Amino acid sequence: MSTVRRPDHRSEQHGGHRSARSPHSAGLRHVLTHLITPLLMCIGMGLAYLGAFANPAPHQLPVAIVGSGHSAQLLAQSINDKAGGDLEVRTVGDRSAAVDRLKHQDIFGAYVIPAKGATTGAAKGSAGGAGAERAEGAAAGLSKPVPELLVATAGSDTSASVVQKVFTPIAAHQGAPLKVTDVAPTAEDDPTGQGIFFLLVAISIGSYASVAVIGGAGAVLPVRLRAALAIGTSFVVSLIGTAFAGPVFHLVDHGLRGLWAMAWLYSAGILLIGTGLHTFLKRWTTLGVMALFVMLNFTSSGGIFRPEMQNGFFAALHSFWNGAGFVEGTRSHVYFANYGLSGHVWTLVWWLVAGLLMVGVAAPAEKRRRTAEAEAAANAAAVAAAAVAATVPEPTSKRDSRTTVRSARAARGAATEARDGAADVDEAAEADVEMEMEEAVGV
Repeated sequence: MSTVRRPDHRSEQHGGHRSARSPHSAGLRHVLTHLITPLLMCIGMGLAYLGAFANPAPHQLPVAIVGSGHSAQLLAQSINDKAGGDLEVRTVGDRSAAVDRLKHQDIFGAYVIPAKGATTGAAKGSAGGAGAERAEGAAAGLSKPVPELLVATAGSDTSASVVQKVFTPIAAHQGAPLKVTDVAPTAEDDPTGQGIFFLLVAISIGSYASVAVIGGAGAVLPVRLRAALAIGTSFVVSLIGTAFAGPVFHLVDHGLRGLWAMAWLYSAGILLIGTGLHTFLKRWTTLGVMALFVMLNFTSSGGIFRPEMQNGFFAALHSFWNGAGFVEGTRSHVYFANYGLSGHVWTLVWWLVAGLLMVGVAAPAEKRRRTAEAEAAANAAAVAAAAVAATVPEPTSKRDSRTTVRSARAARGAATEARDGAADVDEAAEADVEMEMEEAVGV
């Protein structure tokens, strides 16, 4: 009985199927791994934007009643009781004091109660008789003083709208229309005042998208050179933002030099922080800078809703985040005579310092890693050389010569495979860099 086994064609077929599936499996794993980033972006953007903007409501929004009499105090107390913490109503002595507080953004609306017996410029005649008395009475009725609401839309158009909705019914209850006076209007070509927010968006995208290019395509460069590129790029981005704000869209009509300085501080902080983070996060850098400078930044900047209209989390971020520093600093510089500007500039400076510190931490970490990689490569080359030398002895005969030739060919083949493998690794790294830049710019 023969003991020769027949070849198992089924196992060969299964092996062929497995080898055919393996490239697809590797590619599928690669795609699924990279899909994690956009899915996390989707979750983060939804939580951030809907959490900040979905249900805006006033929280201790400061407003004032203008007047020093008992009626002003009673009205302020009545509104406070009905607001239930949504408003923080106080009284101020006169209209000029209310205007001053509005321009210092201590309050966001001031309701001026008309003084009793005051008129708005009624004509006074000297003619006597009943007809003259009726005419004077009609004129007095037409010139009846009306309540006035003072707002500053440059501080926040949405807050001014909320304040107007609060006091319009009060004026109607008093039987008079409400006169609204804007003591700090926005530029003519930016009627809502939200152009500054969208300028923030443009500068932010130019900055954090450049991080992917500098960190990815410039990975072979030393950290100090990448930091220099980041600073130079921030200069260009800030000039583009200033051009948008001034000659292109006329978002502001003065103060362009101060706006450019704040735009450069803001952009440089983002670029330096992102450049430093890239050493540690690699392809996750895009997600990291998006979390810092989009998800948490745009939502807490105050460009759409001020912190008094948001929940406590985003209101707290507004006090020290860099986007809020840029938006509020620009408002202060352009519309409010630089009141409070120094605090906002210091916010931007501290973020720039954080970027410099991040680069300072990344430089030695990257130097250590490159030194370790170089030592590992040198050790691997030494081991490979020793292995080749051990497999190629001195030839003593023709047979040994043929063996030596075959060993040399095998060694050359191994070296060629090693170079091909290194090339594949380089191509994969380049593909990851391109994908990282596409993710950053695409978002």
